[in-house]
Amino acid sequence: MIQQEIIDIVNRSLAEEFELETENMKPEAHLYKDLGLDSLDAVDMVIVLENAFGRKLRDEKAILKIQTLGDLYAFIEESRRNY
Repeated sequence: MIQQEIIDIVNRSLAEEFELETENMKPEAHLYKDLGLDSLDAVDMVIVLENAFGRKLRDEKAILKIQTLGDLYAFIEESRRNY
């Protein structure tokens, strides 16, 4: 199970950076279709999350597979475990 701390940090960071409504930020929300992010936003998203968590997110192949907030939470959880 994903730690609530990760969900809170991701949601807060993305809501602030991209002016998203927090009530739309559910694990099943698609980053591009539901939240309106684009490929340029994805680059900014990585930088925002690196700053929020204080570490580099280096697995580019895994990052490219992220489609939903749930995928993103799981990726952060896994990267913290492997850090």
